[in-house]
Amino acid sequence: MDSSASVTPETFSIVHQFLSADWVVKLVLVFLALASLWSWAVIIDKSARFTALNSEADKFEDEVGSGRALEDVAAAAGERPRQALPRMLQAALREWREARSKGLLAGAQAESQTAFLIQRIDRVLGSLVARESQRVEEGLGSLAIVATASPFIGLFGTVWGIMHAFQSIAIQKNTNLSVVAPAIAQALFATAIGLAAAIPAYIGYNKFSADAGKFAARLDGFADELVTAIQRRLAERAG
Repeated sequence: MDSSASVTPETFSIVHQFLSADWVVKLVLVFLALASLWSWAVIIDKSARFTALNSEADKFEDEVGSGRALEDVAAAAGERPRQALPRMLQAALREWREARSKGLLAGAQAESQTAFLIQRIDRVLGSLVARESQRVEEGLGSLAIVATASPFIGLFGTVWGIMHAFQSIAIQKNTNLSVVAPAIAQALFATAIGLAAAIPAYIGYNKFSADAGKFAARLDGFADELVTAIQRRLAERAG
């Protein structure tokens, strides 16, 4: 009987490759499939989040630059705004109002107290920027793990599958291509799935890391603008 008769195009289908694979290779394939699904969930979530964050930041910066009083813009954002920029504005104005209510911006020590106020506002805004930057980077670690580990896990499945294939060849004592090809294809399938999981995760990690860095720089720029606005107010009061 010709052993090639049992080899058909369906033999190399994804479903057949999985069902006929060794149990270790099956575990590798299942793990890689779950890792790929997780990374795609993170990619979709981050894409939507960064789009929303930048859109809302654009709107708020337009409001700040519209000429309205900063107090009115901060009040319109609500008591507990979800976005970082309104929270930064409210934090800066809170420090300003507290210093003014205590009379620290007038009298003989007004100059030194003004410098302390600017330093305090800068520290508060810096803390908010750090926390927000950390928040937008959440989930990127999982993408990095999938991107770096998936090819090696897939390679492990390939090596194991090839070893299993050679064992089958030795037992059958048949090196015909129709015997070798399906077994080798099953082993290489693990590497293909590993790369399929790693490549989107790698691209997503690099893209969103860059997006997180740009957003953090945007927050830093907004913080500098707030400090400048407070300094301008203090200079006007002193004048």
